[in-house]
Formats: sequence, C-alpha cells, structure tokens
Amino acid sequence: QLQLVESGGGLVQPGGSLRLSCAASGFSLDTFAIGWFRQAPGMGREGVSCISSKGGSTNYADSVKGRFTISRDNAKNTVYLQMNSLKPEDTAVYYCAASLFSPCTTWIKYMYWGQGTQVTVSS
Repeated sequence: QLQLVESGGGLVQPGGSLRLSCAASGFSLDTFAIGWFRQAPGMGREGVSCISSKGGSTNYADSVKGRFTISRDNAKNTVYLQMNSLKPEDTAVYYCAASLFSPCTTWIKYMYWGQGTQVTVSS
C-alpha cells in the first residue's frame, strides 16, 4: 500500500524553526516529485515548496522563500522541509504529496497524499 507519513509538526514561537519529514512506505520516492502543501483554517490548500525526483530542481512560494528549504534523501525514502524564521501566518496543516509529473510545480497532478501534520506558530 502506497503511503506518505508526515512528522515533525508542533507548536513553536515566532522566529523558531521546525523540520518536517515526509516518509514513504510501499513505494520508492526516487521517481516522484514531492511537494509540500499547507492549509490554514478557512483557507484553501496552497503549494509551499516542491522538489524534483532527483533533487535537481526546487521551488518555493514567495511567502516562504529564503526561510524554508526542501531536501530529499532518496536512500532513506524521505523528503524534508526545514522551516526557519517561522511566522504566525505559517500556522497550518502541512501535507506532503507525490507526483509523477514535471515540473514539480504542476500542483494539480499530485496524486498521493499524507495525512498532514499541524504546525502552530504562536507566542
């Protein structure tokens, strides 16, 4: 069974950092682009960052550029999202998803989704 599992969310103060992980089971991630999405209460889901299957190409939403870094370790079948200088507006449920399409910013083509992990930025 194809499964993505996110972890690493939590409560952090503004200016703090978190690292989210997206681990795959039942399939190998190395043929998939991976995207991180988030959904805040009352808002639609937005693409935050993505990385190509081999890691050679990354993309970031303007709202997180310079603060978030996406990376992947195909040997560990895991993708990471390092989030620094967190702001209250980063509060959301964060999801990872997998896509066979290129470029990784083809957001509508993500087909496999994790269950999400809550990130709350608050003092």
